[in-house]
Amino acid sequence: MLIQGKFRPPVPRPAVSPDEAAHAYDVAGRSYRDYADGDTDGLFDFSSRYSFADRQIWHRLDAVLVGMAAEGRRSVSILDVGCGPGTWLQRIIIRAGNLGFTRITARGFDISPAMIELALSGTRAAASTLAPGQVRLSIQLGDACRELQEPDRSADLCLCLYGVLNHLPREALPELASELVRVTARELFVTVRAAGSLPTIYVDSLDRARDFRQDNDADRMEIDLLDGRHLSFRSHLFRAADLRALFAPHVPAPCLTGLDLFHSRFATDPRWNPDALATEPVFAERLARLEQFCSSDPGFIDRAAHIMLQASIGAVQPSSRPMTRAV
Repeated sequence: MLIQGKFRPPVPRPAVSPDEAAHAYDVAGRSYRDYADGDTDGLFDFSSRYSFADRQIWHRLDAVLVGMAAEGRRSVSILDVGCGPGTWLQRIIIRAGNLGFTRITARGFDISPAMIELALSGTRAAASTLAPGQVRLSIQLGDACRELQEPDRSADLCLCLYGVLNHLPREALPELASELVRVTARELFVTVRAAGSLPTIYVDSLDRARDFRQDNDADRMEIDLLDGRHLSFRSHLFRAADLRALFAPHVPAPCLTGLDLFHSRFATDPRWNPDALATEPVFAERLARLEQFCSSDPGFIDRAAHIMLQASIGAVQPSSRPMTRAV
């Protein structure tokens, strides 16, 4: 609880349960999807506050799909670990169908029942736009600390995006990194919230919080929402060196990129700024060049909204070591 804008002294508590993160996203429900993904009626419009980062991720995902289609591939398999409301799976299903893939296997799981409900609805709608039987869909409730049981090299595209790794216990991360590489046949995409990013409460806009605090020593987020509810869950912020070290035993030279160093910081507010500022083409072009120039700079990358790791896995030998993860 918060008292007059200050937190009470911390009290001893049991180990953080992953159910706390699930509860936070369940509380947010559709509000999280609207906040994170914008208008899902226009999946490829990228209309959320984080649209710049989403476009950068999609540009790379789409390049992999186009490359596979150019090779003559007609089947593709996707695994989304911590799929949230399923928006990324929806985009990939639709795009893969448009590129001529005749067999699309899409699996996603998430710890939040509310997110799974949204993902089921959205991915089924996406699959219904293609031919019957073209999409093999599996959307399930699951915990990344327990449920990554796919065979070796079974996913052409493996995604683990946005807050998933931020919410997991540190001791579970090395095993999950190993597993993500093990199940990936072609391309792995991982993003994490960066240590120097602008504040977030993850599940909704900051406008919905009366107060919040990120405790970086305890890896914990405490939020008081405007409606009186209190949320508390694990939140570990990453530096690029942390992410690189996590995957170094499995991926020799991963590509790390800072996503959204400047766009969120320069975003206009319609309650304050003139509308014309939001659409100035010269400024937008220069800002995009600045993002590209600084996105891999060690002096800037830790201050991006997110850090993305992309790894081409084909030549990496999988590890079949059994999982012994902390829960």
